[in-house]
Amino acid sequence: MALASARHILVNSEESCIELKQQIEAGSDFADLAKQHSSCPSGAQGGALGEFGPGMMVPAFDKVVFSAPIGVVQGPVKTQFGYHLLEVTSRND
Repeated sequence: MALASARHILVNSEESCIELKQQIEAGSDFADLAKQHSSCPSGAQGGALGEFGPGMMVPAFDKVVFSAPIGVVQGPVKTQFGYHLLEVTSRND
């Protein structure tokens, strides 16, 4: 079974998500921004979600995590929780 590790930043608006993505692309540290801005408890760990398999996260999340290139920030990804920036940190297919 495929397993992946990822980190994310969860915010309540698409605009905030886009602003944070621009900051990361300009050189800001993903983990620092997660600690400052993410509304998910994982923010305290820099957004780290640990390792998980397909079907363990909501479908929109799974779609990105199991297809996106490793180390490239993706998003905004909209779920029922809000807007996410996602970065796959590892994956074994």
